[in-house]
Amino acid sequence: QEVTVGSQSTVNVSLQSDVTALSEVVVIGYGTVRVKDATGAVASVSSEDFNGGLISSPEQLIQGKTAGVQIVSTSGEPGAAVNLRIRGTNSIRSNNNPLFVVDGVPLAGGTQPASGNLGFGSMQDANPMNFINPNDIESMSILKDASAAAIYGSRGANGVVLITTKSGKGGKGKFELASSISIASPANKYDLLNRDEFIAAVASYGTTPFDGGANTDWQDYFTRTSVSNTQNLSYSKGFSTGAIRATFGYDNQNGVVENSSMTRITGRVNGNKTFLDNKLNLELSSTYSNVKRQDPALSGNSGYQGDLIGAVYSANPTWPTDPDFDPQGQRSPANLLKYYHSTGVTNRFLNNLSASYKINSALTAKATYGLDWAKAERVALISGKIRNTGNGITDYGQGQINENKNLNNLVELTLSYNKKIGNVNIEAVGGYSYQSFHNEWFWYAGKGFPDFTSFDKMESDLRNSFDAADAVASELYDDYNNWGVSNLIKPPDAGAPGMFVSGIDFGGDGTLSQTTGLARPAGVTLQAIAANFYDQTDFLQSYFGRGNFTFSDKYIVTATLRVDGSSKFGPNNQYGVFPSGAVAWKMHDEDFMPDVFSTFKLRAGYGLVGNQDGLGYGEFIRRARYADVTIGDGREISTPGLTTQGSINPDLKWEETTTIGAGFDFGLFNEKLSGTFDVYSKSTTDLLLKVLIPQPALNTQIFTNLDAVVKNKGWELSLSYLAIDKPDASFTISGNVSHNENKLEDYGNFIQAGSIYGQGLTEAYAQMLAGDRPLFSYFVREFGGFDDAGQPIGDVQKFVDKSALPTWIMGLSLNAKYKAFDMSMYFSGQFGHYVYNNTANAYFTAGSIARNRNVTKNVIGNGEDGNAE
Repeated sequence: QEVTVGSQSTVNVSLQSDVTALSEVVVIGYGTVRVKDATGAVASVSSEDFNGGLISSPEQLIQGKTAGVQIVSTSGEPGAAVNLRIRGTNSIRSNNNPLFVVDGVPLAGGTQPASGNLGFGSMQDANPMNFINPNDIESMSILKDASAAAIYGSRGANGVVLITTKSGKGGKGKFELASSISIASPANKYDLLNRDEFIAAVASYGTTPFDGGANTDWQDYFTRTSVSNTQNLSYSKGFSTGAIRATFGYDNQNGVVENSSMTRITGRVNGNKTFLDNKLNLELSSTYSNVKRQDPALSGNSGYQGDLIGAVYSANPTWPTDPDFDPQGQRSPANLLKYYHSTGVTNRFLNNLSASYKINSALTAKATYGLDWAKAERVALISGKIRNTGNGITDYGQGQINENKNLNNLVELTLSYNKKIGNVNIEAVGGYSYQSFHNEWFWYAGKGFPDFTSFDKMESDLRNSFDAADAVASELYDDYNNWGVSNLIKPPDAGAPGMFVSGIDFGGDGTLSQTTGLARPAGVTLQAIAANFYDQTDFLQSYFGRGNFTFSDKYIVTATLRVDGSSKFGPNNQYGVFPSGAVAWKMHDEDFMPDVFSTFKLRAGYGLVGNQDGLGYGEFIRRARYADVTIGDGREISTPGLTTQGSINPDLKWEETTTIGAGFDFGLFNEKLSGTFDVYSKSTTDLLLKVLIPQPALNTQIFTNLDAVVKNKGWELSLSYLAIDKPDASFTISGNVSHNENKLEDYGNFIQAGSIYGQGLTEAYAQMLAGDRPLFSYFVREFGGFDDAGQPIGDVQKFVDKSALPTWIMGLSLNAKYKAFDMSMYFSGQFGHYVYNNTANAYFTAGSIARNRNVTKNVIGNGEDGNAE
C-alpha cells in the first residue's frame, strides 16, 4: 500500500496477501506454499499468462501452458464440454476430469442437462464450468501428482485444479472496463459433389438421380461467420482492515453453425474484513451466473440418416433451401434448422464464507461454509412440420423438458500451525470436512401437439399439460417417480383410461404403489405426455492432515493423510485411507553449487488417492422402483412395471491410484532461464466398472471392482526464457513437452467400447478394452481396398495398434510487451494417437451415392460396390 505520512508520527498499515505473486507463492490444498518450498508436482498459471481470445470456460485459459495437461473441447459449439486430463487417463469409466476447487469449495454438479432422443440421437451436456467468468480468475494451480493432491483424498484421483478469483487491493477505489470482439468462421469444408457431379455419379451406379432443380452448397447454408463479444466491469478497493471487489460480466458467443449460441451473465463479490486487532478475519466469495444456450440438432448417436451435420453432408445438392420441400425419405438441413428448437438455461450460485481466528502467533483456526446451488433446464421441441425423423413425430410434433437441481453443502473446520523452532520451520494443517450432494432431476415429454404454429405455443402447451397432470399426481402420492397421460394406455386398465401414477405413498405403509385407469386430467391438451422423477443425496465425510517440515531452509519433508467416508459404498469399504509423502532438497543453497544456478531443487514423492466418480446412487444395494415411462410412436403409453436399481455388493470399494515420481526445478542467471523436469509412474487398481452378470438374475449388470491395472508412466519438461527484460519492453518464450504411455495390464478378458453410428454400423464398435493395450485402443476393420466385386479386402475386425490417447503433448507461448501494448500467442498440440473418422465411415460410401445421398469426390470410382451397406 501507499500511505501518505504527513505529520503523523506513527503509521499503522495492514498489508493484504497478494495471491498473484506466483513467482513466490503458489496456492495448494488448504493453504499456500512458496514455489521454492514445494515438494510436489505443482504448476501454476497467473492471469498475466492466461490465453486470450474467445474463452468459454476456465480450462481454455491454460490450454498448452502446463506440461502433462491435456485439454480438448468435445466440439466447437459455444460452451461445449471440455475434457481435461492430467498425466494420462486413469479410469475406464467416462469421467477422468480432475477435481475443480474454486476459492476453497470443491465443485460437483450444476451442469445443464442433455436432451433425450427426439429422433436423431441425444444431445450432450454443456460444460459445468461455464458458470465462472474467466475474467474473474486470478490464478489456476494444477496439483499433478498424488503427493500434492492427496490432501483431497478421494476427490483428487485425477488431479486437482485450484481456481483463485481476484480480490480487492489498493487503497483507492478503481473501476475497470474490458471489452473484446471475436470473429470466427469455418476453417475447412468437405469436398462434396456439386449438382452436375452428383447427377452423373448417381446415374453411374444404375440409380435414377432425384433432381430437385436447384444447386445448393449445403455446407455454406448451415454455417456462418459469427461475431461474439465480451464485456466486463469491475470495481476494486482496499481498506486498512479489508478489501472488496465486485464484478459484472456479459458474454455473447455465437457458433459458426446456425442456431448455436451461448449468453452468459455473471456477478461476483469478493470481500474480507479483519476485527479484534487483525486476529479475526472474515472472508466472503460469492458468484451468481445465468447461462443461456441455443443448440441446433447435433448429436453423437444419430444413426445413418444423421443429425444436422449428417443431413448436410448427405443432402442432395439439387434440393432447394425451402424447409417444406419434400426430400423423399431423407432429412433436409433446411427442414431441421427451421423446425427444431433447443434452448437451455442454467442458474448457479456459489458461495464461500469463512472465518479464521489467530489464537496465537503460531496457531490459527478456520471455519468454512460453502454453498453450491444450481438449477438447469433444457427445452427441446420438434414441430409437426419436421420430415423423416421417425418416432411418429411428423404431423404431431414432440417436445421434452429436462430439469436438474443440485444443492451441495460444505462444512470444513481446519487448524493451522506455523512456527520455526531452531532451524526447523513447521507448517501443518489438519481438519474435518463434510459435504452433501443433493441431486433432484426430472423430465417430461409430450407428443401430439394441438398447435405447432410457433415454438412458444408448443412450449406453453407442454408446460400447461404438465402442470395439469402433475397436480393430479401430487394429490395421489406425496412422492411419485413417474406418471403418464394418453388415451392409448397399454395394457388397458379398468375404469376410464387416460392416466396412471406410480410412486411411494409415505402417508401409508411406504410401499411402491401404482394407480391406473384415472380419467384424463382437464387441461392436458397434448395427445400424450409422461414424466419421470429422481431425488437422491450422497454424502462425503473426511479427516485430513498435512505437515511440511523445512530443515535449515534446505531440506523439506511433507507428509499427508486423508481419510474419506462415502455413502456410495457399503459398510465393508465405506472409508478409504489415502497417505502421501514427499521430500525436496534445495541444492542451490549448497556451497558446492555454481553461482549460475539461482534455483536448483530436487523432489521425490509417493502417494495414494482414491476414486468414487462414475458410481451412481446406491450402486452397492438392490432396491426397486417403477421403470422409466415411455411414449410410443403412436402416442401410446405403456404402464411401467417394477425394475431393480443397483445390486447387492457390500464389498464394492474405492478405485485407487498409486503414484511415484521425482523431478527437479531449476533457474539460471537469476531466473532468466527456468524450468522443471519430472518423471512419474501411476498404477490404478480396483477399477470401478459396470459389467454383465450371468443370467438369470434380477439385473443384467452390476458395478464391481475390475481385477486389472491401468498403468501411466511418462516424463514432463517445461522451459521459460526471458529473452528481453527492459523497463519498457519484455519478451518471454515458454514451452513444454510431455510423454505418457498408457496400458491396461493383468486383464485377460476384453470388453467392446466406443459405439459408432452410420449406414450398416448398427451395434458396431470402434474400440476394445483388452490387456497389454492402451485404454480404448481401436478395434476396426483394416482397410485393404476393394476386390473386383467391390467388396472390402481383409474384411476382418482386429486391433490396428492405434491408441485414442495421445503419447505426446506440447505447448508453446510467446508473450511480448512494449510500453502500453502487449501481444501474446499460444500453440498447443497432441501427437502419437489415432483419430477415427466416423463421419467418413458413416456417410461417404458408394452405397450412399447409389441411394441418392451425397458423398465426397474421392468415393467416386474407388472400386466399392454400390450395393454395399
